[in-house]
Amino acid sequence: MRKVWQVVLIDIHPTSMLGTKLILEEHQDLTVKAMVSTGREGLEEVSNLVPDLVLMDYKLPDGEADQFIEQMKQVSANTHIIVMTDEDNLNLFKKYIGLGASGVMSKQSSPLKLIHLITGLREGLATIPLTWLQNEDWTQLGETELDMDIQLTDMEKFIMERIVQGITYDKIASEIDVSRRSVDNYLRKIYTKLGVSSRAQAIEQFTLYTKSKKQHA
Repeated sequence: MRKVWQVVLIDIHPTSMLGTKLILEEHQDLTVKAMVSTGREGLEEVSNLVPDLVLMDYKLPDGEADQFIEQMKQVSANTHIIVMTDEDNLNLFKKYIGLGASGVMSKQSSPLKLIHLITGLREGLATIPLTWLQNEDWTQLGETELDMDIQLTDMEKFIMERIVQGITYDKIASEIDVSRRSVDNYLRKIYTKLGVSSRAQAIEQFTLYTKSKKQHA
């Protein structure tokens, strides 16, 4: 029998949350442990429960999902976060994945699609609607320099420069006056943005990017 996933729901509409709770708990491997209406309440529940899954509205009374996704991943790195939106496209997916979310879904999606997305996450798979891929301009895929320019923040670039130089994570944390855990969180986001899964791959991609920048200077 599969592990029962604990779920936290964050939505300003109580009726919508109750409906989602009923949909999820039709499946024996999902149980809703908390339902709240603000990002701060959601962050507190994630900190206390360390749930397997969070379903959250992209707009909340105390701010948009962006800021809370990063904070939630800091207190519970293995929690999957699905952002529910009024619009859905590949650019939005990239944005939220870059922040640490595991998926994006339209509020108008069917219950079956939601369960399919969650089932995929259990197997380590992301679900992307075919229409997003069909509407994407794939001619931009080779423009690595532009993509990295847009995606990597100055802090992320600095951290990668130091890693390429062989500086330890503890030393980097000391240099930018943050905890070692914060450096790990930065690296997780960098790996996602660069499309890599290891330090060696990140160094390779960043080195190629740096050489490209020099050539075009």
